[in-house]
Amino acid sequence: MKKLAASLILSVTVNAGALLLSASARAQSNPQNSAANPYAGSVQAVKYSPEPKALSLDDAIKLGIENNLALTLAREQQKAADAEKLQLVNVLLPDLTLHGETGVHQFNLEAQGFHPSIEPLFAKLFPPGTSLSSFHLITKVDTTIGRVNFSQALFNWAGYDVWRASQAFTRAAYYNAQSSRGLVVLNVGNTYLQALAAKAQLDYAQALEKTDETAFNQAHEEHLAGTVANLEELRAKVQLQSQQQTVIAAENDFEKAKIALNREIGLPPEQPITLTDSAPYAELHPMDLPDARNEAYANRQDYLGLKQELIVAVRERRATTHERYPTLTFGGNWGVTGISGGVYHETFAAVGTLSFPIFKEAAFRGDRDVAEAQLDEIRSRLEDLKQKIDQQLRDSFLDLETATETVKVAKSNVDLATTALDQTEDRFRAGISDNLPVAEAQSTLVAAESQYVNSVYQLNEARLGLARNLGIVDTQYRQYLQGGNPPEVKSDKAVGEPKKE
Repeated sequence: MKKLAASLILSVTVNAGALLLSASARAQSNPQNSAANPYAGSVQAVKYSPEPKALSLDDAIKLGIENNLALTLAREQQKAADAEKLQLVNVLLPDLTLHGETGVHQFNLEAQGFHPSIEPLFAKLFPPGTSLSSFHLITKVDTTIGRVNFSQALFNWAGYDVWRASQAFTRAAYYNAQSSRGLVVLNVGNTYLQALAAKAQLDYAQALEKTDETAFNQAHEEHLAGTVANLEELRAKVQLQSQQQTVIAAENDFEKAKIALNREIGLPPEQPITLTDSAPYAELHPMDLPDARNEAYANRQDYLGLKQELIVAVRERRATTHERYPTLTFGGNWGVTGISGGVYHETFAAVGTLSFPIFKEAAFRGDRDVAEAQLDEIRSRLEDLKQKIDQQLRDSFLDLETATETVKVAKSNVDLATTALDQTEDRFRAGISDNLPVAEAQSTLVAAESQYVNSVYQLNEARLGLARNLGIVDTQYRQYLQGGNPPEVKSDKAVGEPKKE
């Protein structure tokens, strides 16, 4: 029983470590396939409604925590770890069973040693004149037995070590589930921000479409009036149709982003949703690397879970030493036995057993070597994770600094492109130039606005990544995505309305 418990806790610990590593790897790659990445899927728990569902970032994260497939699987893994702990604790708990049986038994007394030749040995036990030959040597009896059995391990040091290891294992499973929770918040937050970015791209594209439509109508009227050539109208029409294609592509991207968000949070893919939050933008308070590292060590669930796995491995190593010690058990029973329907006799037994392992050296050394190898492996993984946390924090700081500067530059580019477009349109209206420079200026503005949207998205993604690397994304993501809109651009063309004539 002790060996079975030890092997069970060894296997579940290895499985937990493999699950944590594979979950982290899947989250980093993040393919939009729930079969390969459970973070991209969910357990659908919300019924379809034809009415659009208003969805804030908090609402999306709450639904993701409740319904995301990866977190659901992690919770089931935690339940399995708790169940295995109950199985292991049974090694040390008393065992009480009730046994009852009744049946007809046939015995061959001659086969068991009763023979007429031994009659002199038993003659004095029988009444005078009785001969052993008068007995049937093949006889049947109908017996009934009722018994209560009890057993208890009084001293099993190795079993106690395994039970303590199972306690640490359940804590490791808890941290694994919490780590999955943080990854769900990170993925849902990124998907929500990606949908916001797609919506911003669509808004910009529709605003420029209205501007192009106004320019085309103006060129058409001027062509009818004979003040401009047909080429001006054709060029304006090409520009309008090109922008209409951009709007169609942007609408497609936005719808697909919403479908991906629905899949992660448990909404039906066809459920219409309205994103109520705007793309957040706020400056973060600076943090130095040593403080960030200490905070990560205190809050990173994968780091805390691996430390619990180390405790499991240490206690298992102790168990391989203590399995050389003797074990003391107590067992007994009390009941009645007799001929069915006749007189029943009370029976009982009380037995204490002290077992000494005399020669199992090969098995003991094998268990020790396996436990030491597992302990060394976890120590190596823990040291590697420390270095990985340091690397991730440094990368996050660099990403955050770069994204912040990129937003500033992208905003300046939008302002400059908008000013250039305004001036080009003024020259066109004044008849100084044709509408070719206008089309070129609009293309420049489109590229600048697209880059600006992407830079804001990357900035917020970097903030969520920093919160994740600190281990606090599931509790303090709002602190890293504070309210507020991105810096406004200068022209109405970039916020949804064409310039009025």
